[in-house]
Amino acid sequence: MYAEAYCAQSDRAGKVQQGDDMIETENESLRERVSDLEKKALDQGDEIVCLRSTLADVLRRLTLLENAVNSRGGLSPSSTGTVTPVRNGGFRGALNNHISQLKDGPLGGSRLRQPMYHQSSVESNNSIKEIAHRSNVPTALPQRRGVHYQSTGSLHSDSPSSNSVSPVPTSPSPTHTPPPRVSPSPRQSQPPTPTRSTNSNLHFAKRWSSTGDFNNSPHNGGSMNSRLATKSLLNLNVRVQSPHNMLKHGTRDATYNEEEKILRMFLRGRPIILYAPSSLAETYDITKVTTPPQSKLKLDWVYGYRGRDCRSNLYLLPTGEMVYFVAAVVVLYNVEEQSQRHYLGHTDDIKCIAIHPNKLLVATGQCAGHDRRESRPHIRIWDSVTLNTVAILGAGDFERSICCISFSKADGGQLLCAVDEANDHNISVWDWQKGERGQRITETKCSVDTVIAAEFHPLERNCIVTCGKSHISFWTLDAGGTLYKRMGIFENRDKPKYVTCVAFNHLGDVITGDSNGSLIIWARGTNTVSKLVRGVHDGPVFSVCALKEGSIVSGGGKDRRIVQLDSQLNASGLERQVPDHAGGIRVISEGRGSQLLVGTTRNCVLVGSLSMGLSTALTGHLDELWGLAVHPSLPQFVTAGYDKSLNLWDSMSHSLIWSKDLSEAAQSAAISPDGSIIIVGCVTGHWFALDSQTREIFTTHADGAEPIQVIKFSPNGQFLALGSRDNNVYIYQCGGDTRKYNRVGRCMTERKRKRSSSLTSFLGHSSFITHLDWSADSQLLRSNSGDYEVLYWNAGLCRQVPQSSSMRDVEWASNSCTLSFETIGIWPEGADGTDVNFCDRANNKKLLATADDFGKVKLYTYPVTQPRSLCHSYGGHSSHVTAVTFLHDDSRLISTGGKDTAILQWAVV
Repeated sequence: MYAEAYCAQSDRAGKVQQGDDMIETENESLRERVSDLEKKALDQGDEIVCLRSTLADVLRRLTLLENAVNSRGGLSPSSTGTVTPVRNGGFRGALNNHISQLKDGPLGGSRLRQPMYHQSSVESNNSIKEIAHRSNVPTALPQRRGVHYQSTGSLHSDSPSSNSVSPVPTSPSPTHTPPPRVSPSPRQSQPPTPTRSTNSNLHFAKRWSSTGDFNNSPHNGGSMNSRLATKSLLNLNVRVQSPHNMLKHGTRDATYNEEEKILRMFLRGRPIILYAPSSLAETYDITKVTTPPQSKLKLDWVYGYRGRDCRSNLYLLPTGEMVYFVAAVVVLYNVEEQSQRHYLGHTDDIKCIAIHPNKLLVATGQCAGHDRRESRPHIRIWDSVTLNTVAILGAGDFERSICCISFSKADGGQLLCAVDEANDHNISVWDWQKGERGQRITETKCSVDTVIAAEFHPLERNCIVTCGKSHISFWTLDAGGTLYKRMGIFENRDKPKYVTCVAFNHLGDVITGDSNGSLIIWARGTNTVSKLVRGVHDGPVFSVCALKEGSIVSGGGKDRRIVQLDSQLNASGLERQVPDHAGGIRVISEGRGSQLLVGTTRNCVLVGSLSMGLSTALTGHLDELWGLAVHPSLPQFVTAGYDKSLNLWDSMSHSLIWSKDLSEAAQSAAISPDGSIIIVGCVTGHWFALDSQTREIFTTHADGAEPIQVIKFSPNGQFLALGSRDNNVYIYQCGGDTRKYNRVGRCMTERKRKRSSSLTSFLGHSSFITHLDWSADSQLLRSNSGDYEVLYWNAGLCRQVPQSSSMRDVEWASNSCTLSFETIGIWPEGADGTDVNFCDRANNKKLLATADDFGKVKLYTYPVTQPRSLCHSYGGHSSHVTAVTFLHDDSRLISTGGKDTAILQWAVV
């Protein structure tokens, strides 16, 4: 009996010991499973819901185990000497406590502690309830986005990408490498068996060029958040960010992997992987700073004039120069000597100009710009001889932009009036000579309607005339600095919709033109109509000029006629009509002798007289400008824009060689390697080829219905690549005489389903094409897209080259792709991917120029491989700069503006 009892007791003790061993094994497995889940939550950023779902499955398995053990004999502390797990007891409470630490500890910056197993069943029940309650509360974990963005995958796909910018890591990362990320499932019936983590993987650790990767290491006093710094080969330095600031921009977080020889940067939170060329990879140091180049840029010539929406902006100076503005540049142009000087004090669009009575000082007013501090609307008064700034008025006082300014004339120009384009069109008067900032004497509301012109009276002190929509006002400034207004009275005459211009005759009478095509004389000192002449022009009168000899010249905006009248507005019979391509008359100014300066609504300037005729002095584009290409062997370049015009310019004579009207708005342009063919891409997907000498269009094609963003000839001239906004790159083979184009195919997005899984990978671009580069041997093509991808193509096969690493040593015939290893430094630390519009490498491979969204042209030392590369920055454009390119001999750089329609020619010195 005793033997049987002893055997039964021994058997029971064995089972107890076996159950205890099972629990210890399960505890260890659970700890490792929780550790793996913690790593997965930290490394992959999955939602806490997925974690809770998996942990709930672990708890279910634990319950089954407890039931099995309890049913075998009910363990107690007295029998084993260890902790007693009971249903809803301390062990599960400890596990819940560990889960609570996982939720609150690491993300709050505290280090994870090992769970404690001595808790009461009440605590464990509360912990379980707390988990269930917290499942509906937002957490501090980075929330999973609806679309999973791989390093270079499609922005519109949840599946991993297999394109060439996302290489698969070939060796382990310094920390545990998580499995491929998949969408979380509600519950997994068979969770994977956890593996015991060890410290034996140190021999797999990689060498990092920046010690910043380990600054937050727990061993250095940091938190467990530093584990994000090396989650995988393609995520070298990810920092925990708040849910409200998830995106990373620019090169601030750029890292370099010395073993794989890749650099990683971010644009709009998207990691960009760039491969270092073998010649630079071994000695590359990401912490170095590249110095700016020794060469600099000097503004050599400005093509363009702003006449489409600005008035009274063309004058002749005593130096023989005409002064006008375009973009943020004031141009002083001597037509006879074919020379230009430029005032570059402004930071954004110039809207108005006024000449001091001494004919030497000039005042110009600008609108608000991108930088709220540096580009506030203000007025600059400067010397036209030395180009030195004399005074800056109103920086911080104006709201939008200055649309009208005028110097006082009767007192020698002591005062200056200005009208702000705010809602009330405030008018202010300044004593501009008091200090460098001047003194504002008074300011008051001018009109709720648009104000077009404001002029001081030439003979009466402190008298100002303003006009605009449905009004003309006569202002008087009293001795106390108060402005009084009298509205013009039209009596029984037809009140015009707009009073469009104002001038003064030698008697001091006010002469106005209006939208009805009429001229009106307002007698000096009155606010009533003295004489009205109807039908002077068919359409609005945009300009009235009183000549020194007493006659009046008016210009029509619709009929394009210049009409001369005597001082009493009687017709003299002398008139002239400008060509249709020049547009309507915007402004007429008196030149030397009988010479007239005429600015037009199509941004042209004409010089001449009514008796001898007018000739075009300068021509500019009318609408947004995107197409730019240079001749391969001559100092010439072509521009094309939304105004449906194609222009060929000569950079040496600063003249327009020819202009051709197009049937569609142009988006891009290219010139063949022999210079005989010009290709123009349009916004509708059409493109055509024309002869550069005869301007004859000999072929037209259509690829898609979206704009042709970029066009590139291969170096040997045998292929033509067109990047479209429909995400495709179209490849054409050129005939022997480059007049026949046969489409080889298109480089497009392809979907491929992997055999071993249900996931679909994507090849090709998932956004519009922005830039293209050919290899020097004309076999390969490199492309950038709107979602910041860098892809490589076999041009002859129109197939993507998936191994990006094999492209690291390819020699490229050009470097217009803004995303490449050689252009890392052009991206500011906070760039969001749209800041840099274009770049171009000099033919001698020593310089790189960029065009950005802030109106700046920048010059770098090539290659720009350092994230913090210094450069020379130049203003002049007031809109986004759309393109830059060096001439064939690198002596000059051409830049084009978007909305400002300006073409700036820079000398490389």
